[in-house]
Amino acid sequence: MQLPAPFDYERATSVDHAIQLLDRLGSGARIVAGGHSLLPMMKLRLVNVEYLIDINDLHRELGYVRVEPARIRIGAMTRHRELLDSPELRRSLPIFHDAERAIADPLVRNRGTIGGALCQADPSEDLSAVCTTLDASCVIRGPGGERVVTMAEFYRGPYETAVGAAEILTEIRIPLRPNGSSAFEKVGRRAGDWPIVSCGVAVWLDGAVITDARVGLAAVGPNTTGIPTVSRALRGRPPSEELFAEAGAIAAACCTPVDDQRGSAGYKRHLAAELTRRALRRAVARLDGRES
Repeated sequence: MQLPAPFDYERATSVDHAIQLLDRLGSGARIVAGGHSLLPMMKLRLVNVEYLIDINDLHRELGYVRVEPARIRIGAMTRHRELLDSPELRRSLPIFHDAERAIADPLVRNRGTIGGALCQADPSEDLSAVCTTLDASCVIRGPGGERVVTMAEFYRGPYETAVGAAEILTEIRIPLRPNGSSAFEKVGRRAGDWPIVSCGVAVWLDGAVITDARVGLAAVGPNTTGIPTVSRALRGRPPSEELFAEAGAIAAACCTPVDDQRGSAGYKRHLAAELTRRALRRAVARLDGRES
């Protein structure tokens, strides 16, 4: 069994303590929360660290789901299981419940965190598609204070984020808008696996007309993909199967998948279209009270 290179271990007791450790230990330090992405990479020697800073004690400070009149705030140390079980999220943002049911297995869901998932910046990460769809913002804290960035600003590229040296992601903020719903669809090779394609949808209606919609796809390009063209095509039109199919065709045309062990680029474009159509249908059905 391959083992990681030697490293020193520190355990942070607060966000401020974690930032102090990162600032003092420098570029050779890495944070570990659930560890399901970082530790396998360390064992394969794809990542070598001098210092590993364990932030699991920060769950007391950063493990929460807080509902406010205009937004929901989620602490970065909130675990997948807590997101899955949250009645507030299921009621206000059902896309989270959809996605968390399909993420990994119980072991990963009990330890993995939303902050760790987003900071991994894997183009196939399901919660990245969810947060892109919901127009979330990320709160980053460092020695210089706190700043807030959009999801578009947060992701700099595959496995690269806006979290800088001696900084830590502390919170995800999601705006709440009336008359809206959301849904998530995913196809993987087996239950709990990385997606071949996953799709998140949020839609808002005024009577029988779509006033706004957002679609986010994962595993179909170098970054988690939001598709403004789909939003423009849906606005001002009544929901219908024909409209959902049109939106799916736009989504398929806008993504950039590649052939790999999970499937061909053509198959992934087919899934992008089909999952967009399914997610839109489910989100609208939730607004109409028709979902079984």
